Amino acid sequence: HVLGREFGQVEGVVRAKRRRYIPVVLTRAEVTAILERLTPPYDLFAKLLYGCGLRISEGVSLRVQNFDLGQRLLTVQRGKGGKDRTVPLPASIMGEIEQQVQMLRERHAEDLARGFAGVFLPDPLAIKYPSAAREFVWQWFFPASNLTRVAATGEYRRWHMQKTEAHRAIRRAVLAAALPKRVSPHTLRHTFASHLLQAGYDLRTIQELLGH
Repeated sequence: HVLGREFGQVEGVVRAKRRRYIPVVLTRAEVTAILERLTPPYDLFAKLLYGCGLRISEGVSLRVQNFDLGQRLLTVQRGKGGKDRTVPLPASIMGEIEQQVQMLRERHAEDLARGFAGVFLPDPLAIKYPSAAREFVWQWFFPASNLTRVAATGEYRRWHMQKTEAHRAIRRAVLAAALPKRVSPHTLRHTFASHLLQAGYDLRTIQELLGH
């Protein structure tokens, strides 16, 4: 295209075969062993990955407004491919979710008292709703432990928990449980799908819950 010439006939070229990847799947006992060795907030984070089939990027970017506690639903916004989806929240962790929300309320009140500028928002939202960053519903569900100074303005804002933190925490739990498998946060998502399939859910429903 750049040279303005036809590509011509190419012979004898063999298309590379894509290697088939077989994901690691955990047993229920192995999932329990990992969860029991995680400390807050990583234990709840891992429970949401496993209980809702979340990608790690979807988990760290959750905000308070994504949780509908009354209907026990979680809305995942702008997942892979920019798609939104709704998944049920496991009844077994509703108490922990409510405790996390209460902790966030207290931290949010402390942040406001310190005069922080709010959480980080996508630029279009920050421009359209300049006060949204300080509203409780926009706060990260898994916030970073420290505020971040914005060099351009000198303001202090809060970011979400980093993916590397979750990776390290789950890695430590896997080592402590002495599991003979290669486990990452994404393994919990694969395990979620496999356990639903074993429980008799149809494949199309599982794909929708995963956001495929």
